[in-house]
Amino acid sequence: MKRFLSFSLVLTMIMVILAACGTQTGGSGTKTTVTIVSSLPRTGSSKGQTDTIVNAIKMRLEEDKYAACNGNVEIKYEDLDDATAAKGAWDETKEAENANAAASNKDVMVYIGTFNSGAAKIAIPILNNAGIVMISPANTYPGLTKDGKGAEGEPAVYYPKGTRNYTRVVPADDLQGAAAGNWAKELGVTNVYILDDTELYGKGIADVFAATAEANGIKIAGRDSIDSKASDYKALMSKIAATNPDMIYFGGITQSNAGQLVKDMRAAGMTADKVKFMGPDGIYEQAFIDAAGADNAEGVYATFGGVPPAKLEGKGAEWYNAYKAKFNAEPEAYAAYGYDSTNVALAAINKSCDSINRETILKNVFATKDFDGVLGKWGFDASGDTTLTQMSGQQIKNGAFEFVQVLK
Repeated sequence: MKRFLSFSLVLTMIMVILAACGTQTGGSGTKTTVTIVSSLPRTGSSKGQTDTIVNAIKMRLEEDKYAACNGNVEIKYEDLDDATAAKGAWDETKEAENANAAASNKDVMVYIGTFNSGAAKIAIPILNNAGIVMISPANTYPGLTKDGKGAEGEPAVYYPKGTRNYTRVVPADDLQGAAAGNWAKELGVTNVYILDDTELYGKGIADVFAATAEANGIKIAGRDSIDSKASDYKALMSKIAATNPDMIYFGGITQSNAGQLVKDMRAAGMTADKVKFMGPDGIYEQAFIDAAGADNAEGVYATFGGVPPAKLEGKGAEWYNAYKAKFNAEPEAYAAYGYDSTNVALAAINKSCDSINRETILKNVFATKDFDGVLGKWGFDASGDTTLTQMSGQQIKNGAFEFVQVLK
C-alpha cells in the first residue's frame, strides 16, 4: 500500500511538471506552437519566382529565431506546393488539399498565399470556415475583395461565414490595369489588340486595360482569348498583324504560354520597333524571358503593383542588400511582398500573446495600420486590401527587365 501511495505521489509530481512545461495554447508564460504555412506554385516555371518568396519568408522568421511572445511561442513554417508536375502550374485540387490540411491542423494560424488569384478562389472559402487568416503576397484580381469589380456574387461568395479572413499586400488589378492603359497612351499607342488567357487574373486585368485604353481614345483593333495549351499561335498572329496594331496587350501569366505568343508575334513580322507588347506583373519574371528567348523578349513592357526590389528605399533598400548578401542572387518581384507578409503575421502573433488562437491573430492582422515595413508605410483596409497604390513600368533591355518609371 505504501508503495502504491509513493508511486501515485511521484506520478502526480511528474504530471504537474509536465503541465508547467507543456504546450498549452494561450496565456502568459506557457509554451505554444503557431504554424505558418505558405501555399505557392513550387513546381513548374513559377518556381524561380516563388523560390525568392520562400527565401524571404524564411529570412524574416530567422530574424526572430522562429519565435514570438518573448520566446513563449515557437513558430513553425511549412512550404506547401499548390502546383503539379503534370500541369506545370497551380492546380485546383492541390490548392484545395493544402487549404483543407491547414484547416484541420489546429496549430496552423496563418496562411501565406496564394500566388495565383484563381487559387485564392479555392482557398478563401475553406480557410474562411476555419477562421484562418490569409495574407497574399501576389494576388491581384479585384473580385476577391472589392464589390462591383468582379463577377456577379463576388466577393461575398468567397466568405461563407460573412466575415473577411483574406488580405493582400499587393495592389489589385483595378489599379494596375488602369495604370497600363494610361502608360500605353503615354507611349503613343493608338491601335491595340488585346489578348487574355481566360483565367480570373488575366481576363480581369485585360478588361480593366481595355476600358482605360478606350477612355484614352485608343482604338481596340480586336480581342481574343487564347488556348494556353496550344502548340503555337501563328494563325492568330497573322490575323492580328492584318489589323495593323502598334501594341498587343496580353492579360495573363508566363505559364499561360506567354513566351510562345511573343515568339510567334515576332515571326509574323511584328518586331519590337514596329509593334509593342505589354503584359501585367504575371509576365514580370525571368521565366518569361527564358520562355520567349532573350531576342524575342527584347523591348517587351510589363507593369507591376509596386516598384522593383532594387528601387526600394529606406528599410526596403536595407532588406534588398541583406537578401543579396544572404542568397547571392537578385530577389524577384514578389520577394519583398513575401517578407512583409511574414512581417505582419509576426506582428499580429506578438499582439496576441495573451490569447494565441486563430480568431485573435486574424483580428490583429486586419488591424494592421501604418505598418513600417520594407514596402514603406502601409496597412490593410476593412476589405483586406493594402493601402499601397504605387505602380511601376518595366521594359526588357539586354535580356533583363529594367525599371522605366513610376506609373500614374
